[in-house]
Amino acid sequence: MKKKALLAGMSALLSVSLIACQSSKVDNSSDGKNSGEKKTLHVAALESAYGKDMWTKVIEAYEEANPKVDVELTVDKNLEDVISPNMKAGNYPDVVLLGTGRKLALTETLIKDQALEDITDVLDKNVFGEDVKVKGKLVPGFTDTLATNPYNDGKTYLAPMFYSPTGLFYNTSLLKEKGWEVPKTWDEMWALGEKAKAEGIALFTYPTTGYFDAFFFSLLLEAGGPDFYNKAMQYKDGIWESPEATKAFEIVGKLAEYTETTTVANANDKDYTKNQQLVLDNKALFMPNGTWVVGEMGEAPRADGFEWGMTALPAIEENGDRYAFTFFEQMWIPAAANNKEAAKEFMTYVYSDEATAIFAEAGAVQPIEGISEKLTGDNKLFYSIYDSGAKAGMGGFAATEAVEGVSMADTLFRTIDSIVSGDKNVKDWQKAVEKVSDQLRSALK
Repeated sequence: MKKKALLAGMSALLSVSLIACQSSKVDNSSDGKNSGEKKTLHVAALESAYGKDMWTKVIEAYEEANPKVDVELTVDKNLEDVISPNMKAGNYPDVVLLGTGRKLALTETLIKDQALEDITDVLDKNVFGEDVKVKGKLVPGFTDTLATNPYNDGKTYLAPMFYSPTGLFYNTSLLKEKGWEVPKTWDEMWALGEKAKAEGIALFTYPTTGYFDAFFFSLLLEAGGPDFYNKAMQYKDGIWESPEATKAFEIVGKLAEYTETTTVANANDKDYTKNQQLVLDNKALFMPNGTWVVGEMGEAPRADGFEWGMTALPAIEENGDRYAFTFFEQMWIPAAANNKEAAKEFMTYVYSDEATAIFAEAGAVQPIEGISEKLTGDNKLFYSIYDSGAKAGMGGFAATEAVEGVSMADTLFRTIDSIVSGDKNVKDWQKAVEKVSDQLRSALK
């Protein structure tokens, strides 16, 4: 369940000091000062659903292209457990592929401790072996969010890597069979809900409430635009009680009325696939999800002729903006790394045509301009969503000090189970979110 890792990063961030003993350990003597020597670059990468072979291939290709560097590669599904002990002892990798949103929150901890290297200059460097700057290859917007610029100071500390568009997933064949159109506005969504109800089909389900992060963020962007969204992510006073936020809360409240009745009972880490199965069995029309769901449900039974479809959220008003939120993994350089310049050079290489092709072959897609044209099958459909008028939403809540007993993720997202079951009402939910926002505002980093 790839999504389990995404939700954790939306909660109040953990605070664990990892750098207390680094001052006596840091030695930059190997960072370009002996240019005739072959450098050893330590790269640590999370082994995710894409596997570890792609990293081996990329490192081999890089060593061949840059014979002045030997790369020591660490790839592990539990990367934090492998590298944290060394980091606590002051021995840091030079480059790390480990995004925010993991349960152990290692990346968030380094962000809070201001222990990441400023990599803004990497954007202006040429991609290794190519005559184009890194910023010239990246899709616009991916380095302008709190996910890459966590201090909102105009500087980039995390580089965007593999990304997954999110949206509403459905069975294209079912809609074609019924003669139903994919809703473009929420009014059309409610009308479709009535049609589906008449045929014993629910309009909506969700795997777990964790999937409402991308969903709700997209709603906020549709309701108020990027500036409003960024204020919400930085806990601006009163923002969650504004008319824009109220509209988003009300939409989720109404959607609860159209949610398949067994959803809440199965909306947990053990049974969430039962909710996803509702869409495959034509018992529910739409569910919020990401591109990983195709592989996750690859062996699951499905209705005859089932065909995946994906759409951005319906617009709030006719011809209004439609958003599909994007999650992406991040690569960064510890401030205590020994080989920072060599690390930055390698970081430019991961955006090269050569590296991009290796990653894409494993299903790991980077935010590179024109990437959708090189994809096939379901991925071509999913990653072309932004070519069809949808806008990309990115970035989560600003980093804060931990506040005991306070969690924005619990209050904003996990409460939705209670909204669907009828145990709580939307107005009380909205008030609770504003209260949490007030508590976190003073804890901003």
